Amino acid sequence: MGEMRGNSMACCEKAVVTFLVAVGMGLLFSGRGVEAHDGKPPSTPTFYKDVLPILQEKCQSCHRPGEAAPMALVTYEQTRPWARKMAAAVEMKMMPPWFADPRYGHFANDPSLSAEQIGTITDWANAGAPAGDPHAAPAPRKWSEGWNIPQPDFVAKMPKPVQIPSQGEVEYTYEIVATHFTADKWVQMAEVRPSSAAHVHHAVVYIRPPDSPWLRHAPVGEAFTASMLSDPEERRQAHETTSDLLLVYAPGSAPDRWAEGMAKFVPAGSDLVFQMHYTTNGDAASDESSVGLVFSKSPPKQRVITLQLNNHALVIPPGAENFRVEVQGTLPNDATLLSLFPHMHLRGKQFEYDIVHDDGSVETLLRVNYHFHWQLTYKLAGPRELKAGTRLRAVAWYDNSRNNPHNPDPEKTVTWGDQTSDEMMVGFFDVAVPAEMDKWKYFIRHSDMEGKKP
Repeated sequence: MGEMRGNSMACCEKAVVTFLVAVGMGLLFSGRGVEAHDGKPPSTPTFYKDVLPILQEKCQSCHRPGEAAPMALVTYEQTRPWARKMAAAVEMKMMPPWFADPRYGHFANDPSLSAEQIGTITDWANAGAPAGDPHAAPAPRKWSEGWNIPQPDFVAKMPKPVQIPSQGEVEYTYEIVATHFTADKWVQMAEVRPSSAAHVHHAVVYIRPPDSPWLRHAPVGEAFTASMLSDPEERRQAHETTSDLLLVYAPGSAPDRWAEGMAKFVPAGSDLVFQMHYTTNGDAASDESSVGLVFSKSPPKQRVITLQLNNHALVIPPGAENFRVEVQGTLPNDATLLSLFPHMHLRGKQFEYDIVHDDGSVETLLRVNYHFHWQLTYKLAGPRELKAGTRLRAVAWYDNSRNNPHNPDPEKTVTWGDQTSDEMMVGFFDVAVPAEMDKWKYFIRHSDMEGKKP
């Protein structure tokens, strides 16, 4: 399979949510006027009738109390002061955040506003942000308190808070949480909720079955790092595992919601292993992240597994403006492609997923103008059936020059590493396979079974 793997691990870093949304909604637009929209409707849009439905559909998942955005956009009183900056943000297509090149693929979770919706917001702002008739408002959208999924059937919380310093780099931190499941569970929805989102660059939650030897000498119920483990092999295992991945959290990422008849599998007696990457921002804090699970109401027909294409051998020379790195692999068995999640660090510029056909032609599934501070999952509008032997390719481009405002050191030769000053090239992708096929069975190729008794 080459570099197509079940889960090696290492993710990465550095994003402060309040900074992210400030860039999207405020700092980029200070002092900029809002121009009139060419196709102005005959009647002036009002908040309750025209703007609020857009906010409910496209914005309130983040812009409501208790969520990542620094301002709520639920009521008229909350929204009106931001009218002109909202108009500027949507006209420049900075909000809602979405980075897929529209020439390639169609995605179910594309939050982009239509031209009509952009026009409604800009016309409303230009007209002085009128409220209109409150009776014209749609019913308030109902959200599960504290979650973007329905109220979870099970919540696993890190047993002890992790203390985060105000400055410096923080080593990846782990906590192992016993589920005490007495029966196998099928997870249809999952969401990670950091208690200090401003300090959590990523969280990866792994499924450790009861028969897994992974990190068996590590403490359970308390935070630890790889350097704290006495066994050199376990120190290595902390960064690379074949355990199934339950889900990944990164800035801007949405909860996992699998279609009816699809779910992830957690065997009875499993532990959940939290891998946390914290970044400092000048303020000390503590974090005690949780993951909420919604179980499938009936056994699914298909199991969802997360795979990845990665290239650990990347070496990016100093000053390179458009350095290309690629990796290819072939699927060992049939699978249904569901979603794509590209990952790089601060020098990331573009990321692409392709199918390379037998005749050499290339079909691009997704091309992302990469934004390190908004790492999104791209869910296919229609699942794509892929046959065994399909060749998948991931291509990444990096900007290690002085033209990259996020580049920490354009004079550095950059290689793979955990910290943001290093780089990564990981193309996560989710596939659905028959429910009875676990990840180990999936990686058995048909040719591997030839001549063997069943």
